[in-house]
Amino acid sequence: MSALADAEHRLGSELPAELRQLLQESNGIIGHTAVDAVWPVEQIVEQNLLFRSDSSFAELYMPFDALLFFGDNGGGDQFACVQTPRRPDIFVWEHETDSRRWAARDLRDYLNRSFARGSDNWYQ
Repeated sequence: MSALADAEHRLGSELPAELRQLLQESNGIIGHTAVDAVWPVEQIVEQNLLFRSDSSFAELYMPFDALLFFGDNGGGDQFACVQTPRRPDIFVWEHETDSRRWAARDLRDYLNRSFARGSDNWYQ
């Protein structure tokens, strides 16, 4: 079984097409200051399973089931694809406030915005 098929099996759903294609070409993308703009596939699986199953997260935060986290800013905020309802938009989850804000139209827009601004906090 390929790493992507295994990831989808473990997560219980298909990866968004754009993310799947990117992960077929490279296993993640390093952004500014060595931050994972897109995590390696194993980290995507581990982080999403943790966020969906950790009981302390369930007490602190709204549910994460509608999101598929795939990258971060190095300071705790994380970026996610919208899984339910499935759409191409990228949201940022701000860990201090549990807010979820729109960040980009799709994965390509997310990558363009994050690399064009020259900062890991480009979305603020």
